[in-house]
Amino acid sequence: MKYNSILNGQGVVKNHEGANAYVMTPELELYSAVVTASLSDTFYEKQDERMERIEQLVRQVSPEFVARLAVYTRTEMHLRSIPLFLLVELAKVHNGDDLVARAVEKTVLRADEIMELLMCYQWRNAPKGSVKKLGKLSRQIQNGLKRAFNRFDEYQFAKYNRDNIEVTLRDALFLVHPKAKDEEQQAWFDKIVNGTLKTPYTWETELSALGQSGFESEEEKTKAFRLKWEELINSGKLGYMALMRNLRNMLQSDVSLLEMQKVASRLADAEQVAKSKQLPFRYLSAYREIKAENSLYTSMLMDALEKAVKYSAKNIEGFNENTKVLVASDVSGSMYQPVSPRSTILYYDIGILLSMLMKSRCKQVVAGIFGDEWKVVNMPGDSILMATGQMTSIANTVGYSTNGYKVIDWLIEKGIVMDKVMMFTDMQMWDTRGSNEAFEQSWKQYKKMAPKARLYLFDLVGYGQAPLRVAKPDVYLIAGWSDRIFNVLSAIEVGEDAVALINKVEV
Repeated sequence: MKYNSILNGQGVVKNHEGANAYVMTPELELYSAVVTASLSDTFYEKQDERMERIEQLVRQVSPEFVARLAVYTRTEMHLRSIPLFLLVELAKVHNGDDLVARAVEKTVLRADEIMELLMCYQWRNAPKGSVKKLGKLSRQIQNGLKRAFNRFDEYQFAKYNRDNIEVTLRDALFLVHPKAKDEEQQAWFDKIVNGTLKTPYTWETELSALGQSGFESEEEKTKAFRLKWEELINSGKLGYMALMRNLRNMLQSDVSLLEMQKVASRLADAEQVAKSKQLPFRYLSAYREIKAENSLYTSMLMDALEKAVKYSAKNIEGFNENTKVLVASDVSGSMYQPVSPRSTILYYDIGILLSMLMKSRCKQVVAGIFGDEWKVVNMPGDSILMATGQMTSIANTVGYSTNGYKVIDWLIEKGIVMDKVMMFTDMQMWDTRGSNEAFEQSWKQYKKMAPKARLYLFDLVGYGQAPLRVAKPDVYLIAGWSDRIFNVLSAIEVGEDAVALINKVEV
C-alpha cells in the first residue's frame, strides 16, 4: 500500500513557521516521529512534547504496527532508546496475547537494554511529579525480558554490569525472574546476585586498570599506554564502535605503524562496516575528531573512514548513469541543533552528509544548500566526509530562513529537467515573501516542465508535517538519519514504502 492511496484527504495545517503544511496519517507520522527521535530537544519541539505525541500516536494505530515498528527501528534502523520507549507505550494499551513479549524479545539485542527498558518503564508509568520506583511490572514486558535474558552470556552481562545506574542488572534479575536455560547460565545468574561476575576484557576496563598504576615518569606512562593500545588492537576484542571512538587516543599514544595499518584496514573493510551497524554521522564525528591531529597516520585513517562511509550506502537502487538528480540540504536556523545533548553533530550536518552519500551514487547530479537562498555547491563525489566538511563550512552563506521553493524555482528558471529532486530538511518550509503555498505552487509549475520528475522529502526531525501533499503520485516522504533510509528509497523504486516495509516485519 503506497502513501498515495492512504493520504488522500490530508488536512491543511500551519507548520512551525506559519506556512501551510499537511498532516500525515497516524502510521506515517508515528514512523517519522520515531526514526528521527533522539530523546533530546529539537528546535521547535521539546523532548516531553515529542514523547507525548508518540504516546498519542501509539493509541491511534494498530498494536501490530507499533510492535513491528519497534523491531524495525532496532534491527533495521539500528536505533536503541526509542524502540524501547515504543514497547513501554504499547504495553500500556495492549494485552490479551503475547504480542508485547514477542516484540520485546526481538528488540532487546544487548544486555544493557534490559536495564534501559526497565528504567523507561519506570519513567513512563510513575505518576507525574513522582519518583516512584519499579513496582508491579507488565506481565508481557516481564515475559519478553525473560526470553531476552537467555540470549546473553557471562561476558555480555559483565560488560554492561554497572552499580551507578537506577536499575542495576541485579535489580533486573529479581524483577524479571528469568529461568536459566541450563546449569551454566544458572551459574551466571548466581554471579549476578553475588556480584562475582568475571571482569570482562574491554578497552574500558583495561585502560582503567592501567590508569591506576603508578608511573615513575611521563615517558613510562606514555609507553605503557602505547603498548596497551597495541595489545587491544591485536586482541580482536576491540569493537568497531570502540575503534572509531578511540582513533584520536591511538594517534596521541603514538601507536606503531603496523597496528595503525590494522586499524585502517578494519575500518575500511566492507564486511566490518555492514556488521557494525553504525549511523553515518558516527563516521563524520570520528573524521572530525582526528582531522587536526599532527600524526603521520592521520591521513591514512581519514582515507579509511572515507571508504567506510561509502560502503554504508553502497546498495542504493533506482539510479544509473542516465538518472538526473538534484540533492538539496536545508541549512536554515532550525537545523542548527545538535542531534543529542552531548553530540557535536547538528541536524544540518546529517542532511549534508546524507546528501553527499546520495551524490556519491549518482553520475548526473547537482548538489547544494538552501536557507534564504539556494546555492549550488560543486564537490567531488568520492570524498564524502571531506565534501561534507566543506559544505558545512559555507552553510552560513545562504541565510537562515527555509525558502525551499527557491530550489524548485531555480530548476524552472534554468530549464533543467530532473528525474529526481531530493531535499534533506526538517520540513518547515517557508516563504519570506509571505506566501503560504510557495513550495507547493513551485512544484506544480515544475511538473508542467518535467512531468516525470519525482520529489523525495527526507525528514530529519519528524515534526509530523509535510510542505505539500504527500498523497501526490510523485511526492514521497522518507524519514531518519540512518543509511537505512536508502532502503526505503529503494523500496519506493519497486513500488513500496516505509509503512509497507514495516508491515513485513515478523514479530
